[in-house]
Amino acid sequence: MSITEQVRTDINGAMKARDPERVGALRMVLSELQKAAKEGGDELAVLRRERKRRLEAAEQFRQGGRPELAEREESEAELITAYLPVELDDSELDAIVNAAIAETGATSPKDMGSVMKTVMAKAEGRADGKRASARDK
Repeated sequence: MSITEQVRTDINGAMKARDPERVGALRMVLSELQKAAKEGGDELAVLRRERKRRLEAAEQFRQGGRPELAEREESEAELITAYLPVELDDSELDAIVNAAIAETGATSPKDMGSVMKTVMAKAEGRADGKRASARDK
């Protein structure tokens, strides 16, 4: 079952459970997934982007003194996270980064681009680029 199909199924379940917040959040996610499908985009990339948007919005709401809106955004981010593959833990990510450095023969910060390309390919969407980049140093 694709992620889009799973989201549709979950929307139906949320509607039956009379959970309007969950239905609304899932409909937004479904809309973004459908747009990406038309453009030939990756479902996981869409989910990561939407989760990141929600977390950034939550941070902005907290800074603006609106904790209730921040909590809503964070709950939507958690909902989206449930559809993403499990993130690599630090030791697994370190191993991938070290293998990529050895594989590319990187010796200076100028080589970071090729290392990151290799790391992200090996991580297969289970690690955030920001986390991987922090490990690369």
